[in-house]
Amino acid sequence: MASLSTGRPEAAPARPNVNDLIRRVGELPPLPQVAHKALALIRNPDSSMAELADVLSLDQAMAGLVLRWANSAYYGLVHPVSTVRQAVVYLGQSTIQSLVLTASVAAVMERPAPGYGLDRGELWKHAVGVAAAARLVATRFGRQTAEEAYHAGLLCDIGKLAFEVLLRNVDTNSPEWQGRPFSDLEAAHFGIDHASLGAEMARRWNLPRPLVEAIAYHHRPAQAGEGAILAAAVHVADAAVMALGIGIGRDGLQYALDPAASERLGWSEASFGGLLDRVGPLVAEAEAFIRSK
Repeated sequence: MASLSTGRPEAAPARPNVNDLIRRVGELPPLPQVAHKALALIRNPDSSMAELADVLSLDQAMAGLVLRWANSAYYGLVHPVSTVRQAVVYLGQSTIQSLVLTASVAAVMERPAPGYGLDRGELWKHAVGVAAAARLVATRFGRQTAEEAYHAGLLCDIGKLAFEVLLRNVDTNSPEWQGRPFSDLEAAHFGIDHASLGAEMARRWNLPRPLVEAIAYHHRPAQAGEGAILAAAVHVADAAVMALGIGIGRDGLQYALDPAASERLGWSEASFGGLLDRVGPLVAEAEAFIRSK
C-alpha cells in the first residue's frame, strides 16, 4: 500500500559534525613528530637554524628533501651543499616550512576521494599544481609571501579528504547541484564546505592565521582579511590548474575566477593565458621533483 503524503516539505539533511568528519579521515593529523617539532621551531623567534637542522636530520626522507631542494637547478648553486645545516641556512625558514608541509601531507593526499570523483593521486597532483602556481603568482610580494602562498596552495583542498564521504551517495549531476559555485552548494546542503573544513584542520595543526584564512576563503578571496593576498594567490592558481585539467573532479568546472583577485596580484585577465603557459611545465617539474628519491 502506498504511503500517504503529509504535504510537508522533505526534511533537510542533518548538519554534519565537524569532529566526526575529521575523524573519518583516519590517519590524518597530528602531523608527524619531526614535522611538528620543526614547525614549532620555525614559529619560535628564539630558536636557531642549527636546532632546526638537527630536528630535520632525525627524519631521513625530510632531510633528503631539504638537501635535494637546496641543490636543485631552481637555486643554481655553484658549490653544492652537503649537510642539512648548510641547506637550512641557505634556504631559510619559509622554504623549509614549505618542504616540511609537503613531506608531511604527501602520503595522506595521495588517497582517492571517490566522493569528488578523484582517483588515487589526483588530489595530490592538483595540490602540488596549485602550490607551485600560487608561489608563482605571489612572487611580486616577496619571497616569504610566495612561500606562504605555496603552503596555502598545497593545503587548500585538504578538507576534501573528510568532506568527500558526504558526497558519495549524492547525484551532483542533478539540477539542484548545478548553476552555482560548488562550494556554495556544499554549504547550502550540508552547512559547511570543504574549504571551511580544511581551514579547521589547519587551525588544529596550529598553522598561522593568514594560512588558515587562505584555505577557508580560496573560493571567496574577497572575504579574506589577514590572509587576503594568500587567498587571492591560491584562488588564481586553483583556476589556472583547473583550466589545465589537472586533478579535476566532480566539482572542478563549477568555480568562476574572481577578476578582482587577479588584478590584486597583478595578473590581468589578458595575461591569464600566459600564466597557463608557465604553470603547466612548473606543475610537472614540481611533481617530479617531490616524487624523486
